Amino acid sequence: MTGQPMDNRLAALWRFATAITVFNLLGHTFFGFEQAWATPFVALATSYATELLLEWVDSRVRGRQPRFLGVGAKRLIEFLLPAHITALAIAMLLYSNAQLMPIVFATVAAISSKYVFRVAVHGRLRHFFNPSNFGITATLLTFHWVGIAPPYMFTENLHPYGDWILPLFFVCLGSFLNTVFTKRIPLVLAWLGTFALQGLLRNLVTGVPFPSTLLPMSGMAFLLFTFYMISDPSTTPVSVRRQVLFGSSVAVTYGLLLVLHVVFTLFFSLSIVCAVRGLALYLAPRFARARQGTKSAMPAIPSGPVTVPTVTAPAAAFSEGVES
Repeated sequence: MTGQPMDNRLAALWRFATAITVFNLLGHTFFGFEQAWATPFVALATSYATELLLEWVDSRVRGRQPRFLGVGAKRLIEFLLPAHITALAIAMLLYSNAQLMPIVFATVAAISSKYVFRVAVHGRLRHFFNPSNFGITATLLTFHWVGIAPPYMFTENLHPYGDWILPLFFVCLGSFLNTVFTKRIPLVLAWLGTFALQGLLRNLVTGVPFPSTLLPMSGMAFLLFTFYMISDPSTTPVSVRRQVLFGSSVAVTYGLLLVLHVVFTLFFSLSIVCAVRGLALYLAPRFARARQGTKSAMPAIPSGPVTVPTVTAPAAAFSEGVES
């Protein structure tokens, strides 16, 4: 394995971390974020502490050196980049009024999912839940009074042109990052295309106006989910075919949940698909070993000419008796 995939991953993490940090700062000072200023700082402190603690515990259990230890502070900073992104995504997308404990809960759940829900892939343990999405899902299921941040707040103070310019900027930036660094643009396109198709199908089956089925695609929350959450390279497939299957599955699950009148559908649909993928990754090698065991247990079929043994009289009599 070359260093190129890791270099791309680090480059993507630096850019995602920078973008989401700037967006949160502008959101609280200019765009119109309605969460308290304390929210992102509480999320960051909780995320850093949880990540460091669980990594230290995991390293002690497995008898290895913690990944945040190294020469200089760069190793520690790079280790905390995913936790930084997760914390700010939760602080930006959840709304718990003046209560901060749900943010703490969501952040702890998000980081913990990386150490609890793991499966061995090519000899390495990999987490399969998108951390920030898992934390948001767990919080919405646990605290019925916590909701998603209102979509209007992302561009509340940007009229009359900024509410068009900002989404366009995020589409361009997200497309660039997912094309050049994460290599997840097939997944993004599959998600968007299937999302439109499920809207058309709901229009034909239930009669809901087709434009209204596409209305979520115009919101900043949808764009953030599309370009910065569903496309997480650590919890999505690598091959193009499986990326398309993953993105399409999230859109289909979204449509089914919406028909069943389930709210917060975006986050629940991604959690369900991630859970199914994790189960598939867990069962795949076991099915492969079972098939291999079945093949090895089968008697070998001779490939050369078969020599027919001479049948003695008693054996011939037995053979005739059975056949009759």
